[in-house]
Amino acid sequence: MEFAGIYKKGEKKRMYEKKIKYKDYNGNDREETFYFNLKKSEILEMQLSEEGGLISTLQRIVETQDAPQIIKYFKKIILASYGVKSPDGVRFMKSEKLSKDFEDTEAYSELIIEMYSNVDFAAEFIKGVMPDLDEESMKEIDAKVMEMKNENS
Repeated sequence: MEFAGIYKKGEKKRMYEKKIKYKDYNGNDREETFYFNLKKSEILEMQLSEEGGLISTLQRIVETQDAPQIIKYFKKIILASYGVKSPDGVRFMKSEKLSKDFEDTEAYSELIIEMYSNVDFAAEFIKGVMPDLDEESMKEIDAKVMEMKNENS
């Protein structure tokens, strides 16, 4: 699974849309489209929260096949990126309540199972939720992370 070089320069993708089929708790078959996105500021926060950065951490846990850590980070990314797009498309609303409400659905279960069982989809999802970052932007974020860590040492 490769996470570096997420987008080519000029390629624009504002959010990841995922149509999920699932059975609700009344036994009804459903199919809904859900939206996921991480702003650059959110990615920076995630990079700062992980020793060596989020992308390096993800690559390491996937390479070592650390299943509990893989699920932990998939959950973290899914819930951090889940939101509701405003009707006019200007805002992407997120909150702990919205994330918890999504986590309480079978759609969430279907999504995390698909991510865990299909490494290609997991890479596509993770790349898709990050806002038009190219390799240069990712290097800039990594440099800022290192600079901030050095200042705090």
